[in-house]
Amino acid sequence: MRAPTHLDEREFRLDDEHDPLRTIRGRLAYPGGAEEAGAPLAYVLVLHGFKGFMDWGFYPALTRALVARGLAVVRFNFSGSGVGDDPERFSEDAAFFANTPSREVDDVERVRAWLDSGAVPWIDARRGALLGHSLGGAVALIHAARRADYRALVGWASCATFRRFPPEVETLWRRQGHVEIPNLRTKQVHRLGLGWLEDLERNARALDVLGAARRLTTPALLLHGSADEAVPLSEGRAILEACAPGVADLEAVDGANHTFWAAHPLSGMPPALAHVLHRSADFLAERCLART
Repeated sequence: MRAPTHLDEREFRLDDEHDPLRTIRGRLAYPGGAEEAGAPLAYVLVLHGFKGFMDWGFYPALTRALVARGLAVVRFNFSGSGVGDDPERFSEDAAFFANTPSREVDDVERVRAWLDSGAVPWIDARRGALLGHSLGGAVALIHAARRADYRALVGWASCATFRRFPPEVETLWRRQGHVEIPNLRTKQVHRLGLGWLEDLERNARALDVLGAARRLTTPALLLHGSADEAVPLSEGRAILEACAPGVADLEAVDGANHTFWAAHPLSGMPPALAHVLHRSADFLAERCLART
């Protein structure tokens, strides 16, 4: 891994004038001096997973690794993440309750539209890539299959389906109108509304992750821990099998769990995480920095 160059950061915020629960808070990171250099940068759009947030555990280290390669990094909190103005605190219960997979896909579209508008002149919106972890990997797949204009896609422990709950939990969910989601990090219990489940039923085709994988034309690298306790390696294999030949590669990271042994806050650098950072940075730099 290369030593990080000087890194500049600035925050951004995208409000929805029709829905106060749809605010996107994000951060741009880029090599120092890029604003004055006159040569727009390729970028990586980073998508966190369920109960995650843009500054969780490995995301700052990932950002430094990508900026060291000359890439800009755009990371943000999904509007329904539950994380508000304080980037470390779960404070927006209503936004989390109202979240749905379709909202997350729409959030990515909103950020991409903002970049396409030229709002950040030192980013070249035509040379972009995606990196998503867990549920963020599923969102990235659906978005990439729709757009078909990204240079690369990296999935870390990507989910092959948004339907993560057993039938008996779904039955209780329908009866009480919400499902309780424990947060082991904060010791809070969050409530997710019935809208999530209804969205999966109403928009089953649009939210079919394996269907998106079958349509994918973006070169993809899938990195998945062999000991993933949350999203089994079989889901990574299912995504690979759904992709057309030559579109995607899957690497099983021996002995790694769902977060490649990272925790929040990140303390030290687990070997599994160091490996996926290196592989991801190599893959993304090779494809995004090419001028063709």
